Amino acid sequence: MNAKMKKRMIAVSGVIIIVLILVLAFVGGNTAAQTLSVAEAAENPQAGQKVQVSGNVVQDSFSTAGDTLTFKIYDPEGDPATQLEVVYDGAASSTFGNDVTAICTGKIDDAGVLQCSELVTKCPSKYENADSALTIEQLLGYGADVYGKMVKVAGTVQDGTLKPAGEGDRFVIVDESGAGEIPVAFDGALSDEVTDGATVVLTGSLNDDGSFAATDVALEG
Repeated sequence: MNAKMKKRMIAVSGVIIIVLILVLAFVGGNTAAQTLSVAEAAENPQAGQKVQVSGNVVQDSFSTAGDTLTFKIYDPEGDPATQLEVVYDGAASSTFGNDVTAICTGKIDDAGVLQCSELVTKCPSKYENADSALTIEQLLGYGADVYGKMVKVAGTVQDGTLKPAGEGDRFVIVDESGAGEIPVAFDGALSDEVTDGATVVLTGSLNDDGSFAATDVALEG
């Protein structure tokens, strides 16, 4: 074997070694997360290990500071007093809200807080018949007589108005007649089918400032 061929073989071997190192690093960095319940994560944090914990968002436990969302989750089939704090440095989707199912992936720090790198929220779709609901025009037509009274109203989600819970009005509804629009306050869980242009049926009451305080949001069914 001549010197040139030896050099070529050494170079090829070096490339193979580098590729193997990169592959091993990639595989090691993408180790599957260990699935834990809320109770398991709270009692045995597995500090430093990648875990995935699912639970429901504790009522009004969430707050946003800058781009950081902090909230707590609990197991709806376990002890509601056992909770896990989660910190997520990312934008929450419009489906995030009270009691929504949150699937959180990340690492638990020494303080027992799940530093979440991936957040998926799920809310079952709810449907409501709109036959007994008021139109926006009808609701606004009652004026002060309807303030604070429990009613149902149907409308279409205005494009570009959907926001995550805790960021002010959740969305705005309009109707085809162009009679007006109503901002909606709601911090509960929204189905991922509640999107721009979706027709929704709201249960709640109209405030004297013209906003609608919803206690329930359903898709027209």
